[in-house]
Amino acid sequence: MSGIRMFIGGRWREREPEDGWRHVDPATGRADFTVPVASAADVDGAVRAARRAFDEGPWPHLAPRERKLALRPLADLLRRHADELHRLQTRDNGIPIGFGASYRMSAHLAADIVEYHVGWIDKLGGDAPAPFSAHTPTQALVLREPVGVVGAITPFNGPVLQFAQKIAPVLAAGCTVVIKPSEFASGVAHRYAELIAELDLPPGVFNLVTGLGETGAALAAHPGLDKITFTGRREIGERVVAGAGTRGVALELGGKSPSIVFDDVPDLDAAARTAMSLVTMGLSGQVCSTQTRSLVQRGVYDAFLDAARAQTAEVRYGDPCDPATTSAPIITPPSARRVLSLVDAAVHGGARLVTGGGAARPAGAAAGGNWVEPTLLADVDARAPLAREEVFGPVLAVIPFDDEDDAVRLANDSPYGLSAGVYTGDLARALRVGRRLRTGTVGINGPFVFTPGTPFGGYKASGLGREGGREGIAEFLETKTITVRLDN
Repeated sequence: MSGIRMFIGGRWREREPEDGWRHVDPATGRADFTVPVASAADVDGAVRAARRAFDEGPWPHLAPRERKLALRPLADLLRRHADELHRLQTRDNGIPIGFGASYRMSAHLAADIVEYHVGWIDKLGGDAPAPFSAHTPTQALVLREPVGVVGAITPFNGPVLQFAQKIAPVLAAGCTVVIKPSEFASGVAHRYAELIAELDLPPGVFNLVTGLGETGAALAAHPGLDKITFTGRREIGERVVAGAGTRGVALELGGKSPSIVFDDVPDLDAAARTAMSLVTMGLSGQVCSTQTRSLVQRGVYDAFLDAARAQTAEVRYGDPCDPATTSAPIITPPSARRVLSLVDAAVHGGARLVTGGGAARPAGAAAGGNWVEPTLLADVDARAPLAREEVFGPVLAVIPFDDEDDAVRLANDSPYGLSAGVYTGDLARALRVGRRLRTGTVGINGPFVFTPGTPFGGYKASGLGREGGREGIAEFLETKTITVRLDN
């Protein structure tokens, strides 16, 4: 792969290395490559190119078959270059290669996402509802049209998946896009741009700008956008909404997801190990939908803690490129310090530290990396910051409950509502509780499983809109109604 560049208006843009941001490997603390930082003029140029491609170009007006033929090869390219994309993802953010290459984080799922949305292109036609009554002698035509120019901002965790999840519905809908990845996802984003450049897309349909938060802010604030899609921290998403004005927004802003474990769970050991592994394996809890609160019925509370603690013995730190490594470093030193401060505050507030919690470098981890050891806390106060804020680290907070109503109350007592898990042997209870939870996704006896055809998103402060499924592509369509008089 060549050095990281921006792609604007169908052309590669070079920036001098001294104008870039130096990427630091989160596993070692060593600087390793440079990411170009887009200026306000770069962002403006990208949006203007996307604007021209939408307003003047053929892309939004292409026949469905032509748009499908243009986009379909991207799925094959992603599969062909899957190993390379997985290695770049590991270099970008320290995700263990074995986890990053697993289907749910891989280029193979990204290719499936592209194919799924391409499949919708010739099925986005409108409706022709019958005349409502003799008093309204009109024939209505309800049309679906692309929303326009979209600004997309992606996070650092899982960029191979996230990039496809952002661009596939946008391009399939007939929109044009300017995408700004996290600085810790720039290598994957640049390789995506190289693959997209191989497609037969008109100049300006796809544009890539790289940089830091200032670049993202310049993109989100640009008046040339018709819609903004953002995945990231809640406070940044709130700024996007505040600055969006009358433009549309689609936001995925994180969560504080609960797993609810009842005393009739068929396999308590598996439930506890699953809950602990979600925060300790792979990205080490740096996933928005991770179930970081375990609400456990008192009758199985102690046994749950024993099994969850035992799971931490399966964690292996080391070189993220080594397939034997199971768990990632925290993305930046300040993020690691924040995780530890939340743990310390919970312990001082009365929580019981079952295991972990220290700042010592775990066995196998490289010196200089941003490491936090797997941490399990019991008897966490439901009002404590650890139980209410998104931690983004390998920490599980366990809270006891008495009965079903108590569990639902604790689960819903959160500003977030992204995901949840219900563990029980009673299917009726599982569905009953699942329906009562104020959250966008629910998994029964396991975490929610994302597929390209399932909508994903949250309630409350977890965001606006959905990704995936028909709802995901509908985010980038406008509805137009035309009426024709029938009584001339």
